[in-house]
Amino acid sequence: MQSPPTASELAILQLLWDNGPLTVRQVHDALSEEKEVGYTTTLKTMQVMLDRGFLTREAQGRGHIYAAAIAKEDTQDKLLDNFLDRTFGGSVKGLVMRALGNRKASRKDIQELKALIDRLENEDQ
Repeated sequence: MQSPPTASELAILQLLWDNGPLTVRQVHDALSEEKEVGYTTTLKTMQVMLDRGFLTREAQGRGHIYAAAIAKEDTQDKLLDNFLDRTFGGSVKGLVMRALGNRKASRKDIQELKALIDRLENEDQ
């Protein structure tokens, strides 16, 4: 099984998921808005991600365009499952209770959670 993306790799994937295919320069410029990062570091990280199968690359003129090769939802599911198992012993209730206890949920969020719970309960019947 392939190891999950690192935090740096996730930042790059998030940019590609949100914006579509980008050059290394475009990724680097966007990352640099958040924190200082060297261009060669961005390039090397993206090359490693290409080797790991997280990205695809197409030649465009003298440069390359990179795109995410893994789906956002699949990646989130795998990361969440891993986190849930490691941190909460697989307890969905423990995760949700902690999240709701630590953060203020909006009225809309609570209504959507109730609707989800109702739907899940009805599926079990």
